[in-house]
Amino acid sequence: MDDTERLAETIKALLAESRDERLADVLEEAHPADVSRVIRELPPDEGVRVFRLLSRERAGAVLSELDDPVLRELVGSLEETEVSRILDRMPPDHVVEVVEELPREQAEGILELMEEEKSEEVQELLEYREGTAGRLMSREFVAVHERTTVAQAIEHIRKATTGEDAFYVWVVDGHEHLVGLVPLHRLLAADPHTPISAIRNEDVESVTVDTDQEEVARLVQHYNVIEVPVVDANRRLLGTIGVEDVIDVIREEATEDIQRLGGVAGDETVLDPPRAVFGKRLVWRLVNLGTAVLAASVIGLFESSIQALATLAVFMPIVASMGGIGTTQTATVVVRGIALGDMTSSVLRRVLGKELWLGLTTGAANGLVIALIAWLWKGQILLSLILGVALVFNMLVAAIVGTLIPMALKTFRVDPAIASSVIITTFTDVCGFFSFLGLATLLIRFLL
Repeated sequence: MDDTERLAETIKALLAESRDERLADVLEEAHPADVSRVIRELPPDEGVRVFRLLSRERAGAVLSELDDPVLRELVGSLEETEVSRILDRMPPDHVVEVVEELPREQAEGILELMEEEKSEEVQELLEYREGTAGRLMSREFVAVHERTTVAQAIEHIRKATTGEDAFYVWVVDGHEHLVGLVPLHRLLAADPHTPISAIRNEDVESVTVDTDQEEVARLVQHYNVIEVPVVDANRRLLGTIGVEDVIDVIREEATEDIQRLGGVAGDETVLDPPRAVFGKRLVWRLVNLGTAVLAASVIGLFESSIQALATLAVFMPIVASMGGIGTTQTATVVVRGIALGDMTSSVLRRVLGKELWLGLTTGAANGLVIALIAWLWKGQILLSLILGVALVFNMLVAAIVGTLIPMALKTFRVDPAIASSVIITTFTDVCGFFSFLGLATLLIRFLL
């Protein structure tokens, strides 16, 4: 049993015994992430009861850790005034993460009840488009003028009420333009009389408020930085994005890609209520139904051949299944490459060549195996050869569409993650059935 499980057992026992004072002490000592996990597992009424025993600072930290459906349910069970007092104690960027998940009317009501200055800061961040650096950034950072000395910069940090988690001191000019940074360890090691301009790094990677959050994550990963400055069009420093926020982005984007590759909306969690999921699941299943009908219509073109030689129907699922695994493998690698920024137009030919080689070789190997199985099973050498050739052809189709369609979707600003479950599988089903049944129809007189 790990520490979180022990905490859960302790909380449940104290709830059952109604020992609220002891429970409050336990919650105050526990990490907010562990408390949020326990609240997820509790019935809604008990979760609210636990949440109300937290101090406002602790409650805000726990609220930031909760998943969307649990957060909405919890906030919906609390008075708006109660919620607003908690949000007043949270950093503005964390408040944004909470209110953007709430129904619009509820969010507006809570913002009106918050302290005016904090509410205005939150609403300024909410004006930036969701999924951009502007929405993600924190305005709590430490910046000093380039003519400041090291001693003056350290004194400024001591007096600053923000930037508690800062790793860099940002350097700006007289117009608030970003002109460099100084890591804290370098600042502490420098002579107190040294001007900041002498120890700053001038080459600073920055993003604008409109930069997509995935691009921010790629920048952090590529340059191994802990904080990213956010600037406007004139390079004035507006805020920073810490690595902890980037980790959340990476997790969200990876989850979204995995879900969409599986034909799910991309923002579903295991705790979503059935009514909230019904519409999203239904849309994707209707789309899949449409593609299945298309594949079935191809089979219908060869209905007479299947009636004449029923054995063909036995091997059709094999062709479809092998095409499906081929597209899933190729599309998964390509879509992930796009998400990481590795899959670009400059390497497209190289990747396509690799996938075609793999499609040909693995298709030939699998084709030989299934041809041998078909021959031993049905005793028809020609049918076995047709099945093997169709399998090779379908694997080549899988390699081509699995590589090119995600790239095409990216070009048209459509999420490539939807490609595998919707478009590519249709291609391989249609092409696989057409090649297998088409060859069998052409040669059916030799098969009967």
